[in-house]
Amino acid sequence: MIAAFVKYISVFLLSSVKFLGGPVAGVTMGLSFGATLALTVAGMMTSVFLFSVIGNAVHNRYVARQRLKNKPMFSKKNRRIVTVWKRTGMWGIAFLTPILLSPIVGTVLATVLGVSQGRILLHMLWSAVFWGFAITLTMFELSHLPFLQFLHK
Repeated sequence: MIAAFVKYISVFLLSSVKFLGGPVAGVTMGLSFGATLALTVAGMMTSVFLFSVIGNAVHNRYVARQRLKNKPMFSKKNRRIVTVWKRTGMWGIAFLTPILLSPIVGTVLATVLGVSQGRILLHMLWSAVFWGFAITLTMFELSHLPFLQFLHK
């Protein structure tokens, strides 16, 4: 009973910090497809909710630290993010969050760019379901291949 709870909470927590960790952990620990998918989506959405509430505070602290270090505000990475934002808006940020960013970074970014909490939650939910399904299905389907047998040890 406790071992199962530890498995579930591990997938949930991994997904809340780094989305791809959830499906990998779910397959590795022998969880079902449905449980892995549900915990992965729930983990990301918990993180999205929490950081949409405190996103501005996190951003302000980051900016203050960067100024103390005399680092430029507009790095190459920041310019790329602004380019994605101008081309695709919240849709693009939500689409890229699970695979390139983390739920925390994507949510803080959307908050800083002025997106309402409701829109952030809506867009991140469809993104979490889409990518959660795609990645979890891929992990389950490919886990039998010889070079991925480490997932079952």
